[in-house]
Formats: sequence, structure tokens, C-alpha cells
Amino acid sequence: YYITNNLREMAIRGPAGVSISNTGILLICVCVLMLFVYTFRGSISESAGYGSDYGSKYDREYKVSEVLSAAIYLSEKAGRLVKDIREQDALQEQSKGETKEGVNDPLTEGDLMSHRILVKGFMKAFPALNLVSEEHEEESIEGVVPPNLYHPDVQKVLKSDPYIAAEDITVWVDPLDATKEYTERLTQYVTVMACVAVKGVPVAGVIRKPFDDKTYWAWVGHGVSDTLQGLHGSEEGDALEVIVSLSHKGEVEGIAKKAFAAKEVHITGAGGAGYKVVEVIKGTEDVYVHTTLIKKWDICAGDAILREIGGTQTDLRGDEINYSHELDPKNEHGLIATMHDHEKYREALAASL
Repeated sequence: YYITNNLREMAIRGPAGVSISNTGILLICVCVLMLFVYTFRGSISESAGYGSDYGSKYDREYKVSEVLSAAIYLSEKAGRLVKDIREQDALQEQSKGETKEGVNDPLTEGDLMSHRILVKGFMKAFPALNLVSEEHEEESIEGVVPPNLYHPDVQKVLKSDPYIAAEDITVWVDPLDATKEYTERLTQYVTVMACVAVKGVPVAGVIRKPFDDKTYWAWVGHGVSDTLQGLHGSEEGDALEVIVSLSHKGEVEGIAKKAFAAKEVHITGAGGAGYKVVEVIKGTEDVYVHTTLIKKWDICAGDAILREIGGTQTDLRGDEINYSHELDPKNEHGLIATMHDHEKYREALAASL
């Protein structure tokens, strides 16, 4: 209002003999500067790396399609390196200590290199993003090439793609799931995972199986990768197939057999949460059960995929898991993932704990 009225005063005096005050000069300069910024805003943002090729950083808002596309490319890139390191026996294995179950928790060059690819790639493309990874390092993104934010398969399933405030988005990264099995050459269990959550709700997930050269991804409300087409689990047969962690197979076997005493129960021990969720989706297993603490970077991607294809994942109390970066990364109330009869299985398990 103040600017508008001062300009009107100057215009009334006419083009000849105009005496412009210091305030008028200042206002003209401000208007010219604003016009310049508005006119060249697009080129300025692009030259700074904020253009359409690198996400909408200028406004600190991002599209899920862009973040998901980056997650697919980065997971596949990281997976190739994980595979190469294993095949070259270049693990440089260390130990992070022991898990709650008393099992060695190893750290390898595969974990660290995968972490660097994923975290630095996301940081380069989406600097305002909330990012949580299993591994931790001081990060520099100098010289990092940003990932491609346009994936043709993601575009095929896109229905709507509004900008979302960066503060509402959390990306969870598991650079190498099933590290122990990775060191033991049980590479069928190894996955690289990334998950996009909005206000704590998983909306897109990527599970990369580098040794099978397969990528499974889903975007809730939009669609899934070709590798997930036609996969809807399987109906319960004569025996109930339950998949659990190798590290505490015996403990869960007793609980499951007590919970499902009316049926024959087959227990399969396997490494990696990503692997186990995929087995449930494929119909090889009916139920994935985890009775102890598990980290959210292990389970977020599978949760998103299950939501899109009609499955369910909750803790053993029946509560959905909140994946906001503001909350504890530990899920301390167990896990159950199914493609059918979720509440029936959950209630039976809860009663046996």
C-alpha cells in the first residue's frame, strides 16, 4: 500500500519538472530490483543447481515422483557396488558390536560405499530433505553427480504429483540389509532399500536385490514396478508358512507353533527384512514375524510396497508404524507382515507372547 501510493504521487506531478525525493528514488530502485529477480528467477535457480533437472530445491518443496526416481537409480547404483565388493572379496569387515540377541553385527566396505552413494546422492538432489540411514559418516557432496530425477516407469504410473514441503518428507535408507549373511556369502538375502515417508506415512518404497538383479518398488495410490505385477501373496494352504529371522528362529518357532496350534506350521529362517517381505508378497510365505526390536530403515520400504499391493504390516500390538524422522528409529514392539488374514494372525501371535 505504501509503495503504491508513493508511486501514484510521483505520477501525478507529470513528466516535466519532476522533483523526486530520496524516498522516491529508493522505491524505484526496489521496484527495479524486484522486477529483475522475478524475471531471472528461473535462470538463477537453474545455474545454482536448483532447476528442474535437480528437483525443486529453490522453494524447498519436492515431488514424490522425483524422490522415488532418485531412490530407484541410487539403490541400483549402490547395489552394483555392493555386488562388486563381495565378488572381489574386498569387504574389509569390522564389527559394530553385538545385537540384542548376542549376534555379531558386522560392518563392511559394502555397507559404507552403498551408504555414501545413497546419502550423498539424496543430499545433492534434495538438500532440505530429512534423511535417516543405518550408517553414519561426515558427508561432503562436493563433486557428487546428482541422480536422475525422471524414471520412465515411475512416469507411467503417475496420477498426480503435487509439491510437498521438504519438512514433511523423510527418506529412510538401509544401504545393505543382511550384512552378516553378506559376509557369509548368503547373498540371496542381501538387499539395498530406500523409503519415502510423508508425515510419517510410507508412500513409496524400493527394495533392490543386487545378486538377483531385481528391483521391487511401489508408489502408494499410483502403481508398482514390473517385478511386482501379478504378485498378491497366496491363500493359506494346509500348512501355515512363517518366515522369521535366522538369528532367533528357535524362539519364534515356539511362539508360532503355540499361536497356530490348530494348523501345521512350517518355520523358515532367513536373513534381511527386505528379503522376508518379498517372500510374503511372492506367496512363498504366509506371515513374516519379528518379535523383538527392529529398526525402521529395515522395514519402511516393505511397508510402503505392502500398502500398495493390498498387504498389511503393523507392530504386534496392531499399530501402524510412524516413520517420521522426529521419532525414535527403533520399533520396539515387534512386527507382522501379511498379504491376507492379518488381524487373525496378529491376534493369535499376541495371545501367545
